[in-house]
Amino acid sequence: MQNYENAINIMNERFGKDSLIAIATTDEERIYNRIVDAYYENGAFYITTYALSNKIQQIEKNPEVAVCAVEWFSGHGTGKNLGWVLEPQNAEIRLKLKEAFKWYDDANNEQDKNCCILEIRLTEGLLIKDHHAIRYQIDFTNKSALLSENWGEFK
Repeated sequence: MQNYENAINIMNERFGKDSLIAIATTDEERIYNRIVDAYYENGAFYITTYALSNKIQQIEKNPEVAVCAVEWFSGHGTGKNLGWVLEPQNAEIRLKLKEAFKWYDDANNEQDKNCCILEIRLTEGLLIKDHHAIRYQIDFTNKSALLSENWGEFK
């Protein structure tokens, strides 16, 4: 459990703010990848986007996504359109996104019902610290992590 807690602390520190990540989706024929601003919390990345965008359309057909961050994280998860940003169930995460994304009001038209929140609920990932000296293989579903130090085996 200590490995998981350590890994989550690093995830919170690195990505619990405006962070650039790449999201890969598929239309069943091709793979598409794009960079987005994301905010991490409790095992998920949150992104404001547009309900008619290609990424949302692709996720609705196949919710499995891959993510990657320059800050030494890659993984997989399940994407879900949480709906219009002003829906009551989105109030708490919307406020956190507005705080994290200083540009939020300039880039999002909240009156447009297609302005939505994308959640990527992580299932697994690889988190690297200190230029590969420490690596965590994280299982977000079972809340566990294996640790590897100095390129050793995962324990």
